[in-house]
Amino acid sequence: MNQTTTISFFRFPRWRDRAWALTMMGGARAAMSRVPDLGFWKLCGSGTGEGFTPVPNTAVYAILCTWPDEATARKRIENTRIFQRYRARAAEHWTIYLSPTSARGAWSGKTPFSAVSEPKSGPLAALTRATVKPRVAAKFWNRVPDISTMIGSDPNVVFKIGIGEVPMLHQVTFSIWPGAQEMAQFARQNGPHAEAIKAVRDGAWFREELYARFTILGDSGTWGGTSPLEGLRLQ
Repeated sequence: MNQTTTISFFRFPRWRDRAWALTMMGGARAAMSRVPDLGFWKLCGSGTGEGFTPVPNTAVYAILCTWPDEATARKRIENTRIFQRYRARAAEHWTIYLSPTSARGAWSGKTPFSAVSEPKSGPLAALTRATVKPRVAAKFWNRVPDISTMIGSDPNVVFKIGIGEVPMLHQVTFSIWPGAQEMAQFARQNGPHAEAIKAVRDGAWFREELYARFTILGDSGTWGGTSPLEGLRLQ
């Protein structure tokens, strides 16, 4: 069996539902720990705008999970009470199903993604996660708006969002690309992104970091009224 990773996004436009979702950042932990077959999991908030800011977006939350296989992932997300509660409150929800193809680094001291599937040509997803050292948090976030503008103007990026566990200190970026070439082209460009990577390396800004790539298996639900994968040719 190949490990499957899921990221479920939920949009809460009403203030009472936003308040509920905020309390569930702590309140859902007990329920999540009892979900059968669930491996690694994280409850995340998001940032304003594209999500790549330290200012919380109280309308959007995410749940990241790992499962033993895709069939199990789909069954549990569809039928488990905690996910049903989130969907019942949300005005819109979207879950993407992924198979890890590469992963290096750690998340909360663990290696959550088992890269057992072979990389394929075609669409892929990328996830980066880092714990920012408090003494350099301001320097790190000062660079983020320029990077956000850069990725937001890239015509090749299919989907992008910034999420995290703790504002300012724990950040996650998730993006979807039509292929490895397009993603590599963005990474190689001179500009805010390359400069930030150099600054991070030279200054050792991260206490912990993780980088992973995934093959896209499919999705369920919508985001912005449609599937972000619409038009992509999945294998």
